[in-house]
Amino acid sequence: MSPLFYIYFIPVTLVDFIDIVLVSAAIYGVLHIMEGTRARSMLAGLLAIFVVALVAYSFNLSTVAWAVNKLGTVWVIAFIIVFQPELRDLLTRIGNSRIFRAFSEQPAIRIIDDVVSAAKILSEEQIGALFAIQRNVPLDDIARTGKPIDAKLTPELLATIFAPHTPLHDGGVVIVGDKIKAAACEFPMTENPKYRRVLGMRHRAGIGLSEQTDAVVVIVSEETGAISLAVHGYLHRRLDANALKRLLEIVFTEKERLPEPEQ
Repeated sequence: MSPLFYIYFIPVTLVDFIDIVLVSAAIYGVLHIMEGTRARSMLAGLLAIFVVALVAYSFNLSTVAWAVNKLGTVWVIAFIIVFQPELRDLLTRIGNSRIFRAFSEQPAIRIIDDVVSAAKILSEEQIGALFAIQRNVPLDDIARTGKPIDAKLTPELLATIFAPHTPLHDGGVVIVGDKIKAAACEFPMTENPKYRRVLGMRHRAGIGLSEQTDAVVVIVSEETGAISLAVHGYLHRRLDANALKRLLEIVFTEKERLPEPEQ
């Protein structure tokens, strides 16, 4: 195949050009998905190790090069373990991108009004609540930790489940489509140290589930009645009904980026 052009006497054919474009598009797509997430710190750490290794080999720093060579595999495994939630979140984001989402079922945004109405009722009564809305990642394992409900979602039923002194008010509710699948479920706690000391168990459980899946988790504080929303490991706090509805519409339609949560 005849070359299209030359770069310093190196011929570049049509196949080479297509290869470069595809790789560049893939790298850009991954970086775009990682934008605004904690996975960017993982990438920065890996790049730092690569730079150290490059400098060591370039300047013949034998001790540093030996350490990089011997511990390289260990560092990769360590990164996988330490950044497991970020990697899972990154893969979930890739799977939820527009390209792959065309082959999966879209979430039913018609349940937003019911969820917002239930959150408003619980907030006004200062009743603590925790409920997760399944998106593309199944929540079957979480649902199995609780009691099966399999009832049509209504604001009244959702609010009743969390009424004090009822058998199902402890734990979280899993919502799949327009149905309440299970109640009194155990959600995984976040290990993020910035949340561990300042938030209660209900909020940490909501954040934890949003770290491990792409579920959207609504939390209502029992002490203040404040509404919060956990998405991708981040917590949007001090929401009213209108703000909650707006954020849910952004999450489910993905027509615009979710705003940064307040610290």
